[in-house]
Amino acid sequence: MTTDSADAPHSARVPLPSAAPRPTAVAVRPPRGPGRETLPPPRPGRGTRRRTVAPLMAADALATTGTALLVLGTGTAPTALAAMVLGLLLLHRGAGLYRPGPAPLALNDLPALLGRAAVCWCVVAAVLAAADPGQALPPGLLVCAVAAHTLLAFGGRATVYRAHRAAARRRPRATLIVGTDPAARQLAAVLHAHPEYGLRPVGLVTPPSLLPGGPDAPPARGRLPLPRLTSAQEITRAVIQNTVRDAVFTLPPYGDPHTAALLRRFIDQGSAIWLAGAAAAREGRTPHAGTDHLWGFACRRLETAPPRHGGRGKRALDLALAVPALVVAAPLLLGCALAVRLADGPGVLCRQERIGRGGRRFTLLTFRTLRADKGDDADEGDEASTQGDVTDDGRTSGVGRTSEVGGTTSTGGTSGVGRLLRRTALAGLPQLWNVLRGEMSLVGPRPERPRVVQQCTQAHPEYAARHRMPVGITGLAQLHGPRGGASVEDRVRFDNLYIDSWSLWQDIRILLRTVARLVRPEGR
Repeated sequence: MTTDSADAPHSARVPLPSAAPRPTAVAVRPPRGPGRETLPPPRPGRGTRRRTVAPLMAADALATTGTALLVLGTGTAPTALAAMVLGLLLLHRGAGLYRPGPAPLALNDLPALLGRAAVCWCVVAAVLAAADPGQALPPGLLVCAVAAHTLLAFGGRATVYRAHRAAARRRPRATLIVGTDPAARQLAAVLHAHPEYGLRPVGLVTPPSLLPGGPDAPPARGRLPLPRLTSAQEITRAVIQNTVRDAVFTLPPYGDPHTAALLRRFIDQGSAIWLAGAAAAREGRTPHAGTDHLWGFACRRLETAPPRHGGRGKRALDLALAVPALVVAAPLLLGCALAVRLADGPGVLCRQERIGRGGRRFTLLTFRTLRADKGDDADEGDEASTQGDVTDDGRTSGVGRTSEVGGTTSTGGTSGVGRLLRRTALAGLPQLWNVLRGEMSLVGPRPERPRVVQQCTQAHPEYAARHRMPVGITGLAQLHGPRGGASVEDRVRFDNLYIDSWSLWQDIRILLRTVARLVRPEGR
């Protein structure tokens, strides 16, 4: 590859290939237009929940304030009222009273409301007795305060839940059901017949590994005609077309790699995750009394943390380090470019097409390390960060191999200057310009060629999840990968672990370890 070898536009987006072949019978159609094959940017999927939680907190605060004014009188200090309200909200939060199910009932909350009201008023009575024994609450008044508080909170919650069910019936949210037949279709029929749950099924997602007849098996027929989605593209289209914000799993979400990849995909999209039926069991235990249900299907919400993909903090770190690095390394960049030009002829930079965050194509810059007489084809093959096909043992075959920071370890066809640039990792210095442009980060999954991405995504269900984070010059997988060829399974595991556990300090730690490896290549 020469300096003019990359001709794709920077803004182009490519679909992340599916982990399974696309079935023929699919009823979901994508919206037309470029760049719509990838999921929209991750958004917190808690808007629907906030619309229920905020009124619940307001009802509890009003119940606490009203009871305090009735029992203690209108002369109660505002600071004391605020302390009571805050304490009760914290008690309710600890009891899970602000995590309502799909169709919550105030009667299910009544025991918890009674217990927290009793704790709150016992504390108030103890504080009043300690401050002034003459103001101690009599036992009868204390019981009345607990009862009044409980009834007011119960009435407020009943009103909120009634309004919630009415709104859910008017505007049910688009929902994807993950599971296998017949349980998934039975649940879909239940949700379709009972709109008060606020979940409108728009598709059935079946992991390819769980299809009884394989990915190309015809979909099971039922009374409710829903498309069966088995590929990443089909799920993406359904999410975009229907604005999906809920996913219901009828099987354990961590049962196999395909299901775990689906769970990660929905979490990153910001969807609310529900477990129904057998998936709702906690470590094999039977559901407890008062468990939420979807017309007989046990149901509970899977509490998930919002995805952490770096955002502004990661970008700020990249700019804070890349800008000074480019300024300081400017003489070195000029020297390397001059050496390549004098030793190997025209074409100082090598431009390579890579896949970045969300499937976006971009042009990766490196110093050319091959002799000019090798030609474009050899240059493209040997300059690649990962070259060749995915073999049966999960490794990549070919000339070039993944190294810790930029470049490759292959030396076929390289000049003396090229070998020096690779050995010292100076060949990857132009990638700082990619970081400055926002196409890459200093730390992240290693960018790969489109063909390699397609092969690996088809072979490994969790490979596409690597594109949740901007690609990087170095990363956790690069630090733990051997120079002779990194296992795809290892790279997927390390990259997803890095993304799931991302923190700013982790990026700094990886950068420090990378510098240590460059200074002391044999040390670990």
